[in-house]
Amino acid sequence: MKTQSVLAASRIYLILAALFICALVVSNLIFQKFFYWDFFGIYTFEISVGILPYPITFLITDLISEIYGKKKANQVVTAGLFASVFSLIIVYVANTVPATTWSPISDRVFKNVFGATTIAVFASMIAYLLAQYIDIYLYHFWKRLTKGKHLWLRNNFSTYTSQLVDTLTVLMFLCSFGIIDWSLFKGLLLSGFLFKVLIAALDTPFLYLGTYLLRKKFNLALGEEIKID
Repeated sequence: MKTQSVLAASRIYLILAALFICALVVSNLIFQKFFYWDFFGIYTFEISVGILPYPITFLITDLISEIYGKKKANQVVTAGLFASVFSLIIVYVANTVPATTWSPISDRVFKNVFGATTIAVFASMIAYLLAQYIDIYLYHFWKRLTKGKHLWLRNNFSTYTSQLVDTLTVLMFLCSFGIIDWSLFKGLLLSGFLFKVLIAALDTPFLYLGTYLLRKKFNLALGEEIKID
């Protein structure tokens, strides 16, 4: 590959990595708000708003896996772990220092919003590591098995399994530490998993579009990957 193409591929990889890390960290920070969504009268979802940006991380790792390979996808996952730890430290310090008397946000309000973030980020990191590495492993397993064909299959099958692991692990931690009552466990597990499955199915066209544009830009054959440092 020409030097200019390698530089362009590196810039795109950096942008994807930045979007991945942003979606991951934000999902940890906003998780304490829960909302409901009536899905055409078929099913009512009751889920955390933190779940909204999180499926984007799986779309991005699948796109990176497809174009840049397993190694670069794992690097993004590892970078996301460091970003999560760093955000945890920042929130912890911000929660510890006392608010002024004129502060628009008091210590009590700040603690109510971000007080459980430490546990949430810890739970998310454990679930995140398991789910993302499982997703990447299964994605490349299906890619090898299908010889680079049937993109929809590896995108969805890898994501379904990893999202179940992620949702189950996070909820078990949050319920164990008393952040969420155990009586809500089954309902939140079902809602969370079904929502992620639905999003995974809906993001498949975007994965096809992304891989098509990048393959065309860098003149890649089916199943071919870009090698960058």
